[in-house]
Amino acid sequence: MNLVSLKGLIADVVTGNFSPGELHIENGRIARITPLAVAPEGQVIVPGFVDAHVHVESSLLSPSAFGRQACVHGTVATVSDPHEIGNVLGVEGVRWMIEEARRSPVRIYFGAPSCVPATVFETAGARFGVPEVTALLSQPEVKYLAEVMNYPGVIARDSAVMDVVAVARRLRKRIDGHSPGVLGEALKKYVEVGIETDHECSTLEEARQRAALGVFVAIREGSAARNFDALVPMLLERPEMCFLCSDDKHPDELLLGHINRLVARAIAAGSSPMAALRAATLNPVRHYGLESGLLQLGDSADFAILESLETGRVRETWIGGTKVAANGVCLLPPPEVLPAESYPNNFSRNPCREEDFAVPASVDGRKIRVIVVRDGLLTTGIEEALPCVRDGRLVADGARDLLKITVVNRYATSTPPAVAFIKNFGLKSGAISSSVAHDSHNIIAVGADDAALCAAVNAVIEHRGGLAASFNGQSTVLPLPIAGLMNPGTCAEVGEAFTRLSEAAQAAGCPLRSPYMTLSFMALLVIPSLKLGDRGLFDVETFSPTSLYV
Repeated sequence: MNLVSLKGLIADVVTGNFSPGELHIENGRIARITPLAVAPEGQVIVPGFVDAHVHVESSLLSPSAFGRQACVHGTVATVSDPHEIGNVLGVEGVRWMIEEARRSPVRIYFGAPSCVPATVFETAGARFGVPEVTALLSQPEVKYLAEVMNYPGVIARDSAVMDVVAVARRLRKRIDGHSPGVLGEALKKYVEVGIETDHECSTLEEARQRAALGVFVAIREGSAARNFDALVPMLLERPEMCFLCSDDKHPDELLLGHINRLVARAIAAGSSPMAALRAATLNPVRHYGLESGLLQLGDSADFAILESLETGRVRETWIGGTKVAANGVCLLPPPEVLPAESYPNNFSRNPCREEDFAVPASVDGRKIRVIVVRDGLLTTGIEEALPCVRDGRLVADGARDLLKITVVNRYATSTPPAVAFIKNFGLKSGAISSSVAHDSHNIIAVGADDAALCAAVNAVIEHRGGLAASFNGQSTVLPLPIAGLMNPGTCAEVGEAFTRLSEAAQAAGCPLRSPYMTLSFMALLVIPSLKLGDRGLFDVETFSPTSLYV
């Protein structure tokens, strides 16, 4: 019989009390809790943290590598939407994630992607309908229908999206939402079909309206979308309706912290420690029916020992009664390295030519539509501008920070790239590119001239997926051989390479906190207002394609 005893200030998120006590763990479960008069200093024992909405693929890590780093920060479970790999490889890609996640110390609970591709106006590597969603939701490991991104389709009661939602309702699975900026009567119509959560709130009013309708608000702070400061008042107003989540977390930031940091920030912002802890533990565990323990008798012994609630620093993490991390290090032996030939992928693109990115100038001197980037947000603005014309072609204009952006279909050998213009990326020279381009994951790039743009795109093509930076005639690549989304290395290895690429972009003038993460969302056609897909510009407000020229 495996027996362990630990003393500390124990957080009971069910009753809402903190009390000194001694945990007695037998065979991986909480057997007894003995009250103490005084708790040892610096020993706060809390249920392990849950990331209530995350795309593991966006960490650029395999599920096992993601879990080995997340557990260091007290994370014991995640609610994960695998629609990134679903868009590339379909149902088999999702099943690969499920199998690979078995090698992770953290329990990764998956959903069935609801919108693959996110819209009918782009090219992905797969398409999900009722048969695919039914097959996944019928698996016990799949807990919920992942974010229903086609909110215009739901509001209009489009039969295709409604049929998918009906599968989840019939199988009595939870349904996650995604409705950025939707308010009032439109929001009510969206929620009426059974939507239960939303992680896309960027304003307090959006969050309040959702909570009033019984929708859980997943307060998000990721590497690109940073909505925590705007939404943290919800932990004071409606704490029972809040989760905490990252959505998308790049490896450089995962090295530094995870949900533990959000708990500490919430407390610093005025939330009660119990409300912050419940948003990171009790609320998502109960909503999704997770097997993650809550420090109750008979529960799986899944917990973190913190230096203090105020700092959020994690001393130890325990999962299933095993100490999996201590003092910033995962204690488990690394899993067996998978052979390179086992990495799944779907990549058919031939190299591009510089002239592929040429855009003919309008004979009547018309203005063009420009995507306007907003640092820390996934939403973009729209501006109109007179383009810079050279030799009868539109070119980037660094003086006005008017750069070229392109999306290249990776699933076909030689379709023409889509080309448009973007503002606020700030590059004075060179280009950056990526095969992480939500959600269809074609190749996306932004650059200060066509030659650099072509070089960056071709660097990704050469490796059949990756992140690339092309400056001064030289290209640097972080390969992503797993579906063009993930690297098999450790978080430290991938994070270091990712940081070098980000710093190269910033040294060339990019002011964005996370250049590559921001770039990856410029092709997401379900986030307002103007985005670029592989078939051209897309106006999300009207949910229809639009032209480059005004």
